[in-house]
Amino acid sequence: MATLVTAAASALTDEEQDDSYFSPAGGDRNFHIQNWKAKADQAKKSDFIREADKLKILIANLEKDKNGHLYSKKSDFRADYSTLEELEHKLSNNRKAEKAKTEQQLSRIHNNVKRLQRQLKDVKPTPEFVEKLREMMEEVESAINTFKDEQRVIYEELMKEEKSCANELSAFEKKIDSWSLCNPVAEKGFRGPSGKIPFDKNIKHNLPEEVTEFEKFLQETGGRQGGWDDYDHQNFLKIWMKHKGKPVYMEEALEYLPSRTKEDVEEHEKWYQEFLFLEERKKESIQKWKDKKQEEKEKLFKQQGKSKEVLESERLQREEAQKQKLEEERRKRQEELVAWKRQKELEVATKTADQLREEEERQRKQAKERQRQLEVKLLVEEHARQKKVQDELLRLEKQMQEEAEREEKGRLAAHEISKFQERDLRKLELKALEKQTKEEEKAEKEKRLAKIKEKVEIHVSRDPSRLCKLTKGWEERTKEIGPTSAGPLLHIPHRAVPSWRQGL
Repeated sequence: MATLVTAAASALTDEEQDDSYFSPAGGDRNFHIQNWKAKADQAKKSDFIREADKLKILIANLEKDKNGHLYSKKSDFRADYSTLEELEHKLSNNRKAEKAKTEQQLSRIHNNVKRLQRQLKDVKPTPEFVEKLREMMEEVESAINTFKDEQRVIYEELMKEEKSCANELSAFEKKIDSWSLCNPVAEKGFRGPSGKIPFDKNIKHNLPEEVTEFEKFLQETGGRQGGWDDYDHQNFLKIWMKHKGKPVYMEEALEYLPSRTKEDVEEHEKWYQEFLFLEERKKESIQKWKDKKQEEKEKLFKQQGKSKEVLESERLQREEAQKQKLEEERRKRQEELVAWKRQKELEVATKTADQLREEEERQRKQAKERQRQLEVKLLVEEHARQKKVQDELLRLEKQMQEEAEREEKGRLAAHEISKFQERDLRKLELKALEKQTKEEEKAEKEKRLAKIKEKVEIHVSRDPSRLCKLTKGWEERTKEIGPTSAGPLLHIPHRAVPSWRQGL
């Protein structure tokens, strides 16, 4: 990643970046490119969503049809379908588990991308922040690449399984077509109920032992195809001859023989090897028998007096015929070998072309991915640089605004201070005036009280004898003292009755 960033930085100098950022043409071009990319991505997403909806509807319909046939309790093949039902449940559970795992991975990647976006909203021009941002980008990129690699492996396995299923379906279709083309009466007469032909006990006893053994082997094992049908046996021979009997043929044979297991193929291979061995012995035995018969014939000719020239000419004719036959077989084998070599060369060329095409496609995808990563990094760096410039402009603007606010606050503070000083002066003047007024009032009051005191002041001389004299009150009480006789009290003095209560 550091190399990509270095390459991107070397491709664009700082001056060119600043000019492209601040120039209107560069900004409009970048805006149009980004807008076009966004629209293209949106169109792709819409197409993908529409295609996914169509596939969901198709899958739902197929599931409905399948469940109608598979899970019907009235079906005659319910016992056979139970195995398919268990397999379907198992595959459904695996699909759900894989879906949950994929959603968890996508959620983790989504959270990492969101966190990176939040970090990009507040870019700080510090080495620590840049290093942290780079680590986050590498983490996101590593998670995405890991997810893509896992999905690619899964898709490749699914494609292999799909290809294998397609081959099996094609093999089944061809096999069914071959059944419809063959003669059922001849097949019924050829094959018994168990797939084997019953042994014919009426085989001539005058044949060689190897021929008898070979015929007996064919009748016991189901004919020249080992009890298999013609389509399966021909496919087995084609694959076995292609790989020359090597063990690697088994995997391809199982693909083209879907109704056969590995044990069936191995058993058929053993039968075919024994068949070839017995057939070779039969040919050798027949050849020996022919030679023996020829010798007997020659002896018979000699006994009948046939000339030596006739025997020699017949022998030469036989040898010539044998040579022509051998030459014909050799030519046929040569043609088959040339055709096989040509087929192999064609297959190798096709395989090489496919590999080259896949390699070119892979390199193209890798180059496209590297270009996309480089564009993303450049966009991130451009965004970081723009964010840095915007932050710097915002900082300067904020600093100027704070300076203006400080000046305005100082001016307002000076104005308020002058107002407060004037108010304090007024208050001091009012307090001084009030104090002066109070002092004047107090002096006036003291003057007034002094004048009143002068008017009501009584000057009494000192008379020590007044202490022993009766008071005026006591003298008044002792003036009118009633009789002191002890007679009955006829009248109790009361206080005076008010005029408004008299007569009540």
